[in-house]
Amino acid sequence: MPVQSELSKLSVRQFAERFRSEMIPLSNTFSYFCASVPMSEEDLKEYLEEPVAALPPAITSALPKISILLVPYLERANGREKNKAKTAADYISIEKPPEGRTSTSTQLRLGDETVLAFALKDQEVAEYHYRFYHLLAALMGDHWSEEVETKFCRVLREELNADAHGEVDEPSWHLKQALRRTKGSRGGGGRSSKAFREYARQSFVDTLTLYLHGICCDIDVDTGPRQLPSRYLRKRLLALEELFPPPTGYVVFPEQLEP
Repeated sequence: MPVQSELSKLSVRQFAERFRSEMIPLSNTFSYFCASVPMSEEDLKEYLEEPVAALPPAITSALPKISILLVPYLERANGREKNKAKTAADYISIEKPPEGRTSTSTQLRLGDETVLAFALKDQEVAEYHYRFYHLLAALMGDHWSEEVETKFCRVLREELNADAHGEVDEPSWHLKQALRRTKGSRGGGGRSSKAFREYARQSFVDTLTLYLHGICCDIDVDTGPRQLPSRYLRKRLLALEELFPPPTGYVVFPEQLEP
C-alpha cells in the first residue's frame, strides 16, 4: 500500500497504531507492513523472508512479537519533540528529510509488541540487513540470560587477560578503550564493574549482529587496526554458535559447507 502524502507526517508510533491491523504475518514472531510500494516476490524474500528464516531458533523463541515497518524515509524529530516523547519520535516521510535529520531505523514498544521501522530509500540491502540484525541483537542484549552473559563474559575476560586488541564495531571499541583506562581494569575489571558490564553488553550486541548477519549473508569482516584478531573473533562466534545454533541448512563458518 503506497504511503499517502497526508500520512507522511505521522510519527512512527502513530503510523504503527494506524496500520496495526494490516500487518502481514511472516511467522509466529514476525509480521510486516510495507508503507512504500507493493513488494515483488524477490523483494519479499530479500528484505523479509530470508533474514527471518536465517535466525537461530533460540533467538526467535527469545524475542518478543515484532512488527516490521518498511518505509521510504525516517525523519528525526527536533529536540523539543524528542524530549517530550522520550523514544520513537521519528516521523514517516515520503520526501527525503533535510540534511542531518535523516534516520535509518528506529524501534518502539506498542503494547506487548516491538515495532522496528526501517527507511529503505537510498539504502543498500546489505545495510538494511545489518540494521535489522543489529536491532534484534540489541533486543537480545537488553534481556540476555544468565547463561548467555556468563559464557560470553568468560570469553571477553580471556581476551582482556591476553591483552587482545580491537573489537567488532565502533561502539564496543570505544567502551573497550574506556574500560582499559579505568583504574584496575586490566584483566576485565571486577564482575560488578559498571564499565565492564557496559562494555560486555555492547560487545555482545556487536558480535551477535555479525554472527546473525553472517549466517544469512556472505559477508566480509573489515580488516584494520581496530578489528579484533581473527583467532579471538572465531572464539566468540563459536561461543555464540553453541548458545544459538543456526537453523537447519545454515552454517556459521565456510568450512562447514557441504562439498
